[in-house]
Amino acid sequence: MRVLVVDDERGLTRALERGLAAEGFAVDIAHDGESGLTLATDIEYDAIVLDIMLPRRNGYDVVTALRERGIWTPVLLLSAKDGEHDVADGLDVGADDYLTKPFSFVVLVARLRALVRRPVGARPAVLTAGDIVLDPATRTVTQHGAPVVLTTRELGLLEYLMRHGDRVVGKVELRDHVWDGSGEDLNVVEVYVGYLRRKLGRDAVTTVRGAGYRVAV
Repeated sequence: MRVLVVDDERGLTRALERGLAAEGFAVDIAHDGESGLTLATDIEYDAIVLDIMLPRRNGYDVVTALRERGIWTPVLLLSAKDGEHDVADGLDVGADDYLTKPFSFVVLVARLRALVRRPVGARPAVLTAGDIVLDPATRTVTQHGAPVVLTTRELGLLEYLMRHGDRVVGKVELRDHVWDGSGEDLNVVEVYVGYLRRKLGRDAVTTVRGAGYRVAV
């Protein structure tokens, strides 16, 4: 599997290059956004590890440009910021996952392998599930054409479920991706699923006993 790493911290890129190579990845390196975009456009990669804060062109711009060109290579964002809005901005422009620096190399490899396993294809800008429509760019939700007001966490939970509507999503995965695994008890997932059901209807999110949750389709 061939991976592109774009980060201006040369010590980090050297360590990632060695570590990923030991894990069986072929690795290319770029140290600024413009060079990274050129490589990602010219070469077909299995995944891209992309820092947000880059010289010449930031990570948000790189992802936006790739998606505008119809390039849907999975992108794992790296961010020195842990604010939920920073993460949301990255996902809104088309990134697939993120890690906050400093991060575990083992976790990074696991996230990369998970991204590579996903089918790649043109993804809709607007997500739909039954009568629910979610626009990640404007962060708005409608049901039967009427607006539904959701909090940031509720929106994040619904978006993750809708992006993975073809499968059941477990509580641990939801906590780790929507709450970044930040010490939250697993019960918080159940609580927020309850919030979504109150706003969207009991059938909007179904429980698969012993496995997790699935959004209605």
